[in-house]
Amino acid sequence: MESTSSSSFPMPKSRVCVRARINSSGNQHTFCVFSFFIFSVITNISTATSTPSSWPQISYAQHCNAIVPESASTEQQFESAAYGAGFLHIGNGYFTGGESILGQPPQFEGDSPSFVMFRHGALYRTQTEGVIKVRGNLFFRGSRIVSPLGNITHRRLLRFRINQPRIPIRRSSATFELNGFWSSDAGKLCMVGSGSSHSKEGNSRLFSVVFKLDFAQNSSIVYSLVRGTLESVDTEDSFNYFKPVSILGISQMRYEYTSIEKEIGSGFLSEYSSDEDASLSLDVSERPGLCSFVRSAGGFELEYESDCDTVNCSPLGGGTPGFSPKFMSFDQVECQDDGKVHMLLRFSNSSSHLFRTFIPDKTLVAEGAWNKKKNQLYVVACRILNVANSLADAFVGDCSIKLNLRFPATMSIKNRSTIVGQIWSNRTVNDLGYFGRIVFQDTGNVQIDLPGLKYEYTETDSISKACAKKKGVKHKGQVYPDGHSLDMRFDMSVRNSKGQVGWGHAFPLFVGDKFVGDQLYGKFRPHSPRLGGSEALVSTSHNSVVNISYKLSFTPSTSLMLVGKISSSRSVEISAEGIYDKETGVLCMVGCQHLQSNKPSTKNDSLDCKILVNVQFAPLNAGGRSVKGTIESTRGKSDQLYFQHLELSSSSIYLSQAAESIWRMDLEITLVLISNTFACVFVGLQLFYVKRHPDVLPLISIVMLIVLTLGHMIPLLLNFEALFVANRNRQNVFLGSGGWLEVNEVIVRVVTMIAFLLQFRLLQLTWSSRSNDGSENALWVSEKKVLYLSLPLYAGGALIAWFVHQWKNSYQIPLPRTRLAPVNYNQQHALWGELKSYAGLILDGFLLPQIMFNLFFNPKEKALASPFYVGTTVVRLLPHAYDLYRAHSSTWKFDLSYIYANPRMDLYSTAWDVIIPCGGMLFAALIYLQQRFGGHCILPKRFRESSVYEKVPVVINEQL
Repeated sequence: MESTSSSSFPMPKSRVCVRARINSSGNQHTFCVFSFFIFSVITNISTATSTPSSWPQISYAQHCNAIVPESASTEQQFESAAYGAGFLHIGNGYFTGGESILGQPPQFEGDSPSFVMFRHGALYRTQTEGVIKVRGNLFFRGSRIVSPLGNITHRRLLRFRINQPRIPIRRSSATFELNGFWSSDAGKLCMVGSGSSHSKEGNSRLFSVVFKLDFAQNSSIVYSLVRGTLESVDTEDSFNYFKPVSILGISQMRYEYTSIEKEIGSGFLSEYSSDEDASLSLDVSERPGLCSFVRSAGGFELEYESDCDTVNCSPLGGGTPGFSPKFMSFDQVECQDDGKVHMLLRFSNSSSHLFRTFIPDKTLVAEGAWNKKKNQLYVVACRILNVANSLADAFVGDCSIKLNLRFPATMSIKNRSTIVGQIWSNRTVNDLGYFGRIVFQDTGNVQIDLPGLKYEYTETDSISKACAKKKGVKHKGQVYPDGHSLDMRFDMSVRNSKGQVGWGHAFPLFVGDKFVGDQLYGKFRPHSPRLGGSEALVSTSHNSVVNISYKLSFTPSTSLMLVGKISSSRSVEISAEGIYDKETGVLCMVGCQHLQSNKPSTKNDSLDCKILVNVQFAPLNAGGRSVKGTIESTRGKSDQLYFQHLELSSSSIYLSQAAESIWRMDLEITLVLISNTFACVFVGLQLFYVKRHPDVLPLISIVMLIVLTLGHMIPLLLNFEALFVANRNRQNVFLGSGGWLEVNEVIVRVVTMIAFLLQFRLLQLTWSSRSNDGSENALWVSEKKVLYLSLPLYAGGALIAWFVHQWKNSYQIPLPRTRLAPVNYNQQHALWGELKSYAGLILDGFLLPQIMFNLFFNPKEKALASPFYVGTTVVRLLPHAYDLYRAHSSTWKFDLSYIYANPRMDLYSTAWDVIIPCGGMLFAALIYLQQRFGGHCILPKRFRESSVYEKVPVVINEQL
């Protein structure tokens, strides 16, 4: 173990850079903490194993002895479990300054905000009681704006991942490796060390630093702030000098609840309490506990009860004048088994900024307790004051903010929130810091399966009238999705009569009394029967018709507006409930839409429940689009809430179709590997054959070998990038195969390259043998005749393909390309695709040049081995047989990818799948007859020549 008695610490040499791209912005902080933890482990190992003597030493005694005196460490490691998970830890902290390090002022709102993190590494006891030796890492990250390219769109259903070209966008960062001591009695931490910064331009600098932190061993709602500074050891005239950086974070170390019990005892928190029957009764000691439900809620929408033009509405006080946040979220939630909880309340005007870094003037520090009698969570919250003056002077105060939170026992079409609550102040209207009462509810983006949660169908009469005429027709043999299955969810496009489009998704929440919303997020848990079920919408004597509630959400394009009062850029949310008949696949529902004004800070929302939604699901055994339907207003056209008729459609696939597609893709990958492997084997057998019979090499048509060689080479050239890197410009559909498709693509390319090399070797041997043959002129004359006849034939076929392409386009209506719309190869007849398909036809008839060569030269020898021309013919014809099988067996005709029998690489249809195999077998039969009876044997007798080819003995020294 390293000695700790020295008064200086070396500057570590090792540097580790961790970069990662994450898909979900909401999980960004959790991922950053995890990646920084891994970084800390690596850097601690490197620090312990390398202490370069050539680097300058930083004296701890000179810079830190006045704060925490240095002490010799013992062999005993310090266990921090007694202090909790927050021991000497700052996650996503706030800082000011640092322009000299990061090269830019810190920004704490945006797609990629600034933050500072500190995490300890190895801990050792010392000879001084209460003093711990600490190793740790301090990390700063500057802000940047994420480019719109490389977007990943999650529908939580069938997921479409759009991989676009990556544009490298750098962010500034700085990392410091520190060593020092922490005093539990004084609550002080002082460390020295060094680190490097990396600007977004790619420049690097080295710094020697002193890190000072006030970190008490206990924390509470008032004493929860951690303040510190990072200072430069260098003098002001040094190039590496920087001004002190102030740091502010939140401590969770050995938290003590000091305010909530007093507030509950005073009875003030129950001022706005709701009735006991309106809330669910939760056992907070069981798992999943209160924290799990609160964390799962995500963000909350705020609704202001007061007129914000006359009364202060912001719970953040005077520190942010004119700021009335629209959203709130909970962060750093920690719970105890007795129902007590402490956390941060974050406020923002954007739901995408709720889970970002800690911003003191937009954050409240809170603690609370679960009241079993009222089935509510009571919370006391305090503001962080004096932040604008100096972070060193910031403190927690003004704990006049109260909050209660409950879980409604019943959901309905007009109330879909699983968590609701309110925020208020116990100050009077004339007091500084007073604000009007605020009601909040979860945004509905995450649905929680709460024990005992019920759904009340309230639109029974409206649905009975509206859906009476919407009965579908039963078709014999047709099977539709079951109402409880995951096939009921779907992505959708919404289009009006003008062709304006919006994109969104729809999924069920309750089917009858059973909550199914959690299945959308991968939580397939068994559900117990609900007690006190819901009133039936329609009386049925069988189980084919079920009550169902839905959530439909879509984002209109810049030109599509549902109602004139709604901004076109705002997502449209429709709550719906109705009936579904699995015998006909008809879903009929009444919907309600929240209408919001241009002043979201004031509660004046209304509901438009005059919406009718009709959906027709396709049978499970039918191909093409799986869903089509309408969204229409039942109001009169003169009504201000009326909107024009909307059509919805979806190409989301059913689970059975997805499973079939995965099976088909696995099968096709196997077939490709087998075909390419056999292609290598058959070429190898031909090489062995010509090695045993070198005199037949000149009798092989070079044009045929060129066709075969190009058939292996061109796919390699067109997909050369796939050999080394993934293609970033194509659209992938996630069906559960992960990255194995790309791995198998590389394997297929490698096998194809082997086949190409073997084919090229055979071409080289044939070409070189012609120069040693005594009948060289006659051979080349025959080869030229083959070439002169083949080129016009191939060119004529290409011309026909071009005419067919033009004819198809002349009768085809152009379809708009959308970023999420899958590609349908039957609707896009690109000229390049037509030519590639025609090239596949030429390759299918690879024996044609050899047949023509045999006709012109009339050899008697067997130039081609039977396994070569028969096996290669079978390899070329099997894809057409498989295409026939695929076309007549697959229930999903809307394929998004082809691996084997790819229509872009050959001609595939019912007619071609019959014509091409017949032609290939005919060519193989002609080769067999020519090699057995002579090249002219297939001609009528009067066209046969009497002369025969006489072989001239030659010696070929070339080694195979």
